[in-house]
Amino acid sequence: MATQFVDRVVLQVAAGNGGHGVASVHREKFKPLGGPDGGNGGHGGDVVLEVDPQSTTLLDYHRNPYRKATNGRPGAGDEKNGADGDDLVLPVPQGTVVKTRGGEVLADLVGFGTRFVVARGGRGGLGNKALASPRRKAPGFALLGEPGETRDIVLELKTLADVALIGFPSAGKSSLVSVLSSARPKIADYPFTTLVPNLGVVTAGEERFTVADVPGLIPGASQGKGLGLEFLRHVERCEVLVHVIDCATLEPGRDPMTDLEVIEEELAAYVPDASLGGVPLSERTRVVVLNKADVPDARELAEMVRPDLEARGLEVHIVSAVAHLGLKELSFSLARHVAQARAEIEAEVVPQRTVLRPKAVDDSGFEVRRENTSDGEVFRVVGERPTRWVRQTDFGNDEAVGYLADRLNRLGVEEELFKAGAVAGSTVLIGPADDAVVFDWEPTLSTGPELLGRRGTDLRLEDHHRPTRAEKREEFHARKDAQREAREELDTERRSGIWTDRDLDEDDE
Repeated sequence: MATQFVDRVVLQVAAGNGGHGVASVHREKFKPLGGPDGGNGGHGGDVVLEVDPQSTTLLDYHRNPYRKATNGRPGAGDEKNGADGDDLVLPVPQGTVVKTRGGEVLADLVGFGTRFVVARGGRGGLGNKALASPRRKAPGFALLGEPGETRDIVLELKTLADVALIGFPSAGKSSLVSVLSSARPKIADYPFTTLVPNLGVVTAGEERFTVADVPGLIPGASQGKGLGLEFLRHVERCEVLVHVIDCATLEPGRDPMTDLEVIEEELAAYVPDASLGGVPLSERTRVVVLNKADVPDARELAEMVRPDLEARGLEVHIVSAVAHLGLKELSFSLARHVAQARAEIEAEVVPQRTVLRPKAVDDSGFEVRRENTSDGEVFRVVGERPTRWVRQTDFGNDEAVGYLADRLNRLGVEEELFKAGAVAGSTVLIGPADDAVVFDWEPTLSTGPELLGRRGTDLRLEDHHRPTRAEKREEFHARKDAQREAREELDTERRSGIWTDRDLDEDDE
């Protein structure tokens, strides 16, 4: 049974999640509290596309479009870090184009071994050993692992060939490929025999090039009729287009000139992907092959229309794949055109330069947006680091929440919220619109710059009063009087029987 050919699939990929860090305390004999020793979680595995010479179709992904990498392992006590998740490597054929659902090109995979990371795994969370510092010697919390990326991508296979044979069904394209190269495509006497592009390697003198046999085109192929729309994409990478015209057809309304005009209209209507540097098909080098010249009537018709085709500036070859007529001249002509196209491409190639764009000094890595929603006014904090920190926070641990608040404050989030007009109780969202964490903001007033007054002033400098000795003596006597009153109240309660000295002894025991 022949392998089914699939050249376009929608693939849903998910990278592995990062492993959670662990909060642990080192314990051993005579050292009940030996300090934090929780290990870090492992990183999640990436999803990687790699060009594999053994892969020729996207059929596996058509049957199983859901792929996920393994998660990172959580950390453990005794400073044991979790293992990283394994990368998921997906083999794809050469010439695969990776796009988003919206049509944006992410990568053009050409060259065996070329790799592209389509989804990155999440970072592992830090354990309390890594979170320990001189200020926080024994953290009672750890960070959670970061979720891996999930995305939907479109894989399109566009055949890499120098020459494309195009024409109506049963024009003899497969037969021509079989005699020009060692390829053995399916050949039969009915239309649409070729259902998949067939590649063949042709050697002409010192030049070697590849020829693609594209399935037959019919009027309306650029709009999806027949098989044209599905396989015209395989012509995009070909620099030389060869019109294979059947001069022995007996169908009414068919003649070489009409067939050529119909196919030219379909080529002009098809728009190549500009992001791949595609040149319009109507502007590429074209050669006309009048096939089946072994039939006497076909040979006579070919000789008749040849001057008209050459008058249009087209190079014409009269051949017969069955009788091997004119094949040598055709192969050397195609080799010449391919060599010329390769030379033009090499002349246009600009060496790639590595451009380093250092981060601006005043770039905080986040921004605060003031938004009006149906629930009222909110303040959204957008940035890579704040979003990652929120995802790694265990909100069931008060110490972890306090650590998050300290990190956001050091990053300058509170200051930017003040500038944006936020006040205590304002709704603050951190993260993207579809997956944000909501807070009722309570600013850190103890260290906030708003306590110092308006800009250019300092309330601490405006208070010039120093307590006198009499004021200090009065404060001391007030404190002593409060202590004496408290003792007298306790003694009164004891005498009234509310509690006794025996109760205190039992509590001590």
